[in-house]
Amino acid sequence: MDDLVKSCGYECKLFSSAEEFLEFEPRSEIDCMLVDVKMPGLSGIELQVELNKHSGRPPMIFVTSYKDERTRAIAMSGGALAVLGKPVDIDTLINCLELAVRR
Repeated sequence: MDDLVKSCGYECKLFSSAEEFLEFEPRSEIDCMLVDVKMPGLSGIELQVELNKHSGRPPMIFVTSYKDERTRAIAMSGGALAVLGKPVDIDTLINCLELAVRR
């Protein structure tokens, strides 16, 4: 996905975990987040909960191989811009990125 994001003309910063992202400053420079639901350490949903405690959270696009409605509903009710199933449809992802950056 890193290469895809860059090929669309966006800058990309990779983090190995939610915890690493939480330590990153200034997070206000992040315009959009692509987050996997299942990650080592904090899950994507747990990261969302933590970020929702603070103002100025960037839009979050979740990707997951778990296509259950419960996970989708939790992410969306937490303010996710989208929840995309794997394999991710490239056109849908690009549309979501463009929407997030315009916000």
